[in-house]
Amino acid sequence: MEAILEQRKESRTELCWPVSVWVPEANRFFNGRSLNISKLGVFVTVPMTTPVKPGNIVELNFPRTAGLAEEKGQFARVKRGKVVRVERKNTLKDACIGLGIAFE
Repeated sequence: MEAILEQRKESRTELCWPVSVWVPEANRFFNGRSLNISKLGVFVTVPMTTPVKPGNIVELNFPRTAGLAEEKGQFARVKRGKVVRVERKNTLKDACIGLGIAFE
């Protein structure tokens, strides 16, 4: 049995929301979903073909509903972050990888 040490500094909130991840090295967006989020970072799933590794800087685009966009004046919330973890344990099950991303 393997013990896992919790390293999060902020509590996470479960949030299943569409997200687009801009990967500069690929010069394109990859569509995925957030699973949880905090003030300091987010965990998202993206297609297993997404060419990322720990240390990559990515841009996250969280689309807003029409009502929220009208209220906030934008159709998306954009954040930059650093990939701190790439999780491949469910790759064969759902053809996705998980990314732990720390906001900049």
